[in-house]
Amino acid sequence: MTHHKRTEKALVITIDGPGGAGKSTVSRRIAERLSYTCLDTGALYRALAYKVLQRGIPSGDVTLLADLCAETDISFEMQGGAMTLFVDGEDVTGKIRTEEVGACASAISAVPVVRAALLSLQREAARRGGIVAEGRDVGTVVFPDADVKFYLDASPGTRAVRRHRELLVRGMTADPAQIEKNLAERDRQDSKRDIAPLKPPEGSIIIDTTGMDIDMVVHEMMKVIRRSMASERNQ
Repeated sequence: MTHHKRTEKALVITIDGPGGAGKSTVSRRIAERLSYTCLDTGALYRALAYKVLQRGIPSGDVTLLADLCAETDISFEMQGGAMTLFVDGEDVTGKIRTEEVGACASAISAVPVVRAALLSLQREAARRGGIVAEGRDVGTVVFPDADVKFYLDASPGTRAVRRHRELLVRGMTADPAQIEKNLAERDRQDSKRDIAPLKPPEGSIIIDTTGMDIDMVVHEMMKVIRRSMASERNQ
């Protein structure tokens, strides 16, 4: 007698939250555990911001930004669980993590034409499911019908320490006090903007990661994901 094993539905999982809450590390770990693709949506905005800065385009010039979006080719490949990002064929993965690029990414992400250009790229990546998407509006705007939604947060001090550590690992120097100021400014920009403001998505599981290490956060999230997978199987 042959048993037909039901193929599991590949889920779309979203992880939103402010900078330094642990989204990137956690989403990579969860994607690895599930053999899913990890989509860092913020990196796409940083990739475009990198080109904006190279061209010296003012972040508020909608016409020039629209032209830039139309002529820019942003693509990515998954290599060993990490996302390698290309702008017009140039590998910019290691070049987009500066505070300057981050600030520019925040500014241009408030421009409708930029969001529209990157939205289709993000949705295309998740068409077949099997994705862990992290960002600031993935559960609210990009994938409102995601199977599992999380919102990670942490105290400002904790987030600044984590971001500082991240920059040091990348070989960049940074002042912790300045980082905390930058994060606060970014939070203010992201939560006050008219389009896709930073906020917990409806139906999301909110986790405060202050005082939690990565393993603890991943453990909590995997429990939720496994429950969701079990209920999918039982339907």
